[in-house]
Amino acid sequence: MNGRLDFIEPSQIRIIPAGTTKPEALNMLVEALSGNPAITDCEALRRALLEREAIQSTGLGNGVAVPHVRIPEVTELTIALGIAPNGIEFDALDNKPVQILVLFATPKDSKKNYLSLLAKVMVALRNRTTFASLASCHTVEEVIALL
Repeated sequence: MNGRLDFIEPSQIRIIPAGTTKPEALNMLVEALSGNPAITDCEALRRALLEREAIQSTGLGNGVAVPHVRIPEVTELTIALGIAPNGIEFDALDNKPVQILVLFATPKDSKKNYLSLLAKVMVALRNRTTFASLASCHTVEEVIALL
């Protein structure tokens, strides 16, 4: 993938098993960030994500979801990546299962870095070859090899 997504830390990647619910998938991604010092309160992050999803789903369609929040309990932009090879229900705009989830946890007062990284992620995932390669990964090692 020519390193387009190489800014994602391997420890912050999760494979999401078939049958996982939307809240369970979000919890898995929060757990992936639990050792990151930029997250001062994982429970606050979890609550904020669930509240955000209750307002409107971040399932964008075409198999992609981008759950995101800006909260004071995050000190710097942090990303977690979830791959669901079998897809999970996520209330996406196109009502289709989601296979790639990219969680953005952003400081309350930050916007610029988030938008540039979001654009970078979306450009990479719009490439259907890139999407298909990532979505078919069944291990974190396979994901890392692609990044």
